[in-house]
Amino acid sequence: MENGFVILAIIALLFLSIYGYTYGTIALEKIKEKKNEKQNMRLEEIRLEERQRRQAIRDEKLRKQNKRREEIKRELKLLEEKKLNNDHQLNTLRVEKMKQKKVS
Repeated sequence: MENGFVILAIIALLFLSIYGYTYGTIALEKIKEKKNEKQNMRLEEIRLEERQRRQAIRDEKLRKQNKRREEIKRELKLLEEKKLNNDHQLNTLRVEKMKQKKVS
């Protein structure tokens, strides 16, 4: 009878070890999945931050480019007005000279 309890204990220990091994591998797998999920989330956050940083750089470049474009337009407009004023002054001087020639 005593040997029967030993054999029964060994069989119970065998089943418990099989159950522990099975549960342990499943638990380890879940832990690995959670770890991979955290790592993927961290990588996604890093990618998102990188995209935002690059977008901010692009926005800044675009803002500078638009500012420069406006400055150039303003300068061209001023030059055009200056040219028109010079042309108008030249025409006025020519007309005055012609009037003086006719008068004399």
